[in-house]
Amino acid sequence: MPAKRRRPWLSLFPPAALAFALLMALGTWQIHRKAWKEGLIAALTERLAAPPSALPAQGMWTTLDRASEEYRRVKFRAVFDHGKEALVYAAASTFRPDVSGVGYWVFTPARLADRSYVMVDRGFVPEGRQDPSTRPSGQTSGSVEIVGAMRWPERGNWFSPAAEPKHNLWFIRDQLAIAKVKDVHPVAPFYVEQESPVPPGGLPQPGKLAVRLRDAHLQYALTWYGLAIVLAVVFATWAFKSSHKVPLEEAPQPSRNPRSL
Repeated sequence: MPAKRRRPWLSLFPPAALAFALLMALGTWQIHRKAWKEGLIAALTERLAAPPSALPAQGMWTTLDRASEEYRRVKFRAVFDHGKEALVYAAASTFRPDVSGVGYWVFTPARLADRSYVMVDRGFVPEGRQDPSTRPSGQTSGSVEIVGAMRWPERGNWFSPAAEPKHNLWFIRDQLAIAKVKDVHPVAPFYVEQESPVPPGGLPQPGKLAVRLRDAHLQYALTWYGLAIVLAVVFATWAFKSSHKVPLEEAPQPSRNPRSL
């Protein structure tokens, strides 16, 4: 008797459906990320284009909202304490396209009129110029009017090297950790990334931040959606062919020859 043999495509339908749903969810997540990224770019562009406002007073520091205040431009007068300068290893910066090569961000406490402090990222110095003695003209004295953008401390990850306070070297821009080692207090919960003035000699090199965030979320979404469609088409084609496959006949069993027994 002929026996029907069909591939068990029904047993593979649940994992295929799960994979399809996962791919669609990833595509939808990228669409949401795209909307979030576009909103972020618009907000940062608006803040960095606005004229600088007054630095928040010390009494307001605990109530500041990072989401609404970060990258806001500020202007204030302060006196740099160059004796407590710190160096942060400078990796490539999305917001500072004018900076390239190996070097360091120079973080210096700036004393305000009320004796509180704001840590200021004064800018970039290349390798070989990290020692202040190699750039003495940049160690400005007296009260200075500083313009810059408010930033909040970075957070390290498993791959972030440990700070080396003995060598005056940090690897993430965490002004609170620096202030603790340098015994600077009270200190603002934010730091200011200086854009002006440019010190004599040009070092440290300050600069105005630029919004250059990469937005490839639509491309990623289309990739995930495309994979979902390919999976659906391939599975549907395979299931259709399996369901309409010509039945196979079982091969006849060879008869035993009684004489061979």
